[in-house]
Amino acid sequence: MEVAQWCAQQGWPVHPLAPGRKTPAGNCSTCQAPDHSLSHCSCLRSGRWCHGFHAATTDGRLIRSWWGSHPRLGVGVACGPANLLVIDVDSHAKPVPARDRVLPGIPIDARVDLRGLATGRHTLALLAALRGAPDPAEDSGTLRVRTPSGGLHLWYRTDPGLTWWCSSGSSPARALAWQVDIRASGGYIVAPGTRTREGTYTIVGECRQPAPLPEWIAQELTRTGHLGSLTPPKPPSFVIPARARQAVVAAGGQSVAARALHKLIAEVVACAAVPEGAGFSDKLNRAAFTAGGLVAGGYLSADEARRLLTEAADRARPGQERRCAPIIRSGLAAGARRPLHPAGRS
Repeated sequence: MEVAQWCAQQGWPVHPLAPGRKTPAGNCSTCQAPDHSLSHCSCLRSGRWCHGFHAATTDGRLIRSWWGSHPRLGVGVACGPANLLVIDVDSHAKPVPARDRVLPGIPIDARVDLRGLATGRHTLALLAALRGAPDPAEDSGTLRVRTPSGGLHLWYRTDPGLTWWCSSGSSPARALAWQVDIRASGGYIVAPGTRTREGTYTIVGECRQPAPLPEWIAQELTRTGHLGSLTPPKPPSFVIPARARQAVVAAGGQSVAARALHKLIAEVVACAAVPEGAGFSDKLNRAAFTAGGLVAGGYLSADEARRLLTEAADRARPGQERRCAPIIRSGLAAGARRPLHPAGRS
């Protein structure tokens, strides 16, 4: 609660994270229903924490209620409403990518030796050096937070008149550098002091406040597609591949069931624009539940359902097959117990 209250005092809206994890606390049973819609949800109006960063608040009464009743909850900060932009510097043991992906949009001559490149700290320092700027990771004048995995979060304050978007995975904006992503509008960041199973998010140095976003970083973010408008971008459109399109047609063409499946699949793919806090697992589960019902109703083959769902999940969260496969499997199984027809569930 102290962490949440401190963040709220800074004007940063907060929302609960699941105990010991860096993902949002689970929704209520109503919000977990396959046909649930965020736009019609009453939980936010009634002061529940459902739907991740969409529920973020600075209301002291809600904060005392949420963390007072569940003191093990972590704290997430909704970056957009807080006018925050956080540079997320990873330190994962991964193979160095091709030269054209180390600094997106900036060619690196073949004569440059990249053998010492190992983490996002290195690529961010390389970018800064190319621009004749100081390394942001060494900037003691802004809030810096060490993550349990050895990464670093660099917090900056942004102009309320501008909107900066997240980057991660297959989102519209490119990463600032290899292993360097952005947390901004449409996402959240784990607050310093939050404990997870891996460790605690710990402030580095003495500074406790984000500095204004440096001009050179703003220019790089504009170049890599992070600068938005005052209105959110439209979710990525989902173009159904030929084989999946045939499956939807086989499920009833323009029937209510087929339209529902198409809409739910599109919502899964739209999560690509939001790396965290988009309710991806719930949306994938709802799509799988609907597809399972169509399979049980005889409108869609099990193989086609799995292909369609797996492709959508891969577009939204590439490289996370181990996470997505069980969701698809359980959703299909649950839907199969309630066959779905154009007129409704059996």
